[in-house]
Amino acid sequence: MESLKDLIMAKQRLTQKFVDRESLSKECHKKEFYDTDCIGLFLEVRSGRKSYYLRYRDERGKNRRKVLGRADVLQLTDARNMARRYLRDIQLGQNPFEEKAALKDVPTFNAFVHGAFMPHIKGYKRSWRSDESLLRNHILPAVGHLHLDEIKRHHLVSLFAKHREDHKPGSTNRVMILCRYILNCAINWETPGIEANPSKGIALLPENNKRERYLSQDESKRLFTALEHSDNPSLKYIVALLLLTGARKREVLDARWEDFDLQRRIWTIEFNKLGRPRYIPIADGVARVLEQVSRHEGCPWVFANPKTGKPFVSIYYSWNTARVEAGLPEVRMHDLRHSFASFLINSGRSLYEVQKILGHTQVKTTQRYAHLSQESLIAAANTAGASVPFSGVPTPPALPPAPIAG
Repeated sequence: MESLKDLIMAKQRLTQKFVDRESLSKECHKKEFYDTDCIGLFLEVRSGRKSYYLRYRDERGKNRRKVLGRADVLQLTDARNMARRYLRDIQLGQNPFEEKAALKDVPTFNAFVHGAFMPHIKGYKRSWRSDESLLRNHILPAVGHLHLDEIKRHHLVSLFAKHREDHKPGSTNRVMILCRYILNCAINWETPGIEANPSKGIALLPENNKRERYLSQDESKRLFTALEHSDNPSLKYIVALLLLTGARKREVLDARWEDFDLQRRIWTIEFNKLGRPRYIPIADGVARVLEQVSRHEGCPWVFANPKTGKPFVSIYYSWNTARVEAGLPEVRMHDLRHSFASFLINSGRSLYEVQKILGHTQVKTTQRYAHLSQESLIAAANTAGASVPFSGVPTPPALPPAPIAG
């Protein structure tokens, strides 16, 4: 704490000349001169620096002091005008110093993402690395430097338009949805500086790149014929489980023996895409596949890489070899999940049942997979025949009578 010797406090009618010439002596480390012409305004003189301050009492009756600016930048008349304006605002219940402090609390988009959003989604979202990649490569370079209260709709429109130049609509929509979600999180968590989402009203792009590829029964036979010759002996069982359960590739590759309860006929997937357990019924075909898979003592994984004893990191090479040999080079492994849904729908199962087995939270997601074969559509259209009184080829109109010869 400064002693009285170190600090000199005095009332003084400040003038610009006084402010310019006043300096410290060797015996004193700081001087404060309270202006008699403007209540609350004082000049603080320190070694190498002079600053204007305002002393006031806040709405709770506490004494406060806030810096107005450096005396080598502000003229005395400027400091007096600022002090009077601030005192007037404080009397009216609008504290400008609190507003300035609130602005300092507003984080940049980058700070909010790394300080709040990413720690949040890492706790529940298994695919958080995908979001992190979109942020790092596309979003943060465009708007990361802006404070949340600085982000306007035109910033986001510009970001999306630039992204669309080199990407398909579906990819750009993912960026748009992620931005919208992050800003909604900031609002819901009452983050300073944002009360309305600037992305609101920006429509998603129409997508025409949603592939619909489903295996027919003939294609399935060709595929499994090729799988019998695969260098990866586990591949045919992996593909069989994908087609028989509609599970995701990573869910099958990471499956443990303990996850399968053959008595209750339930496969428990503890950590799925949504970060919560889901349950797949074990059909007879699934049970037969599991019976044929060799177990290795001490290995918990159903499909362990024989070289590492751990789940396969990738099976792309062996999968690609098999699908090319089967004449199906365009079929993706995820299309097996589509095909499973298609098989169920075409056999008459309800959309709700398919949704539950696939683990979708929204039925509209299931609708994308629920492909009806042309045969099913024709059969459905034929049911209208019972209600239409049409018996066959219509009778042709009668020909006019031949002319009588004269």
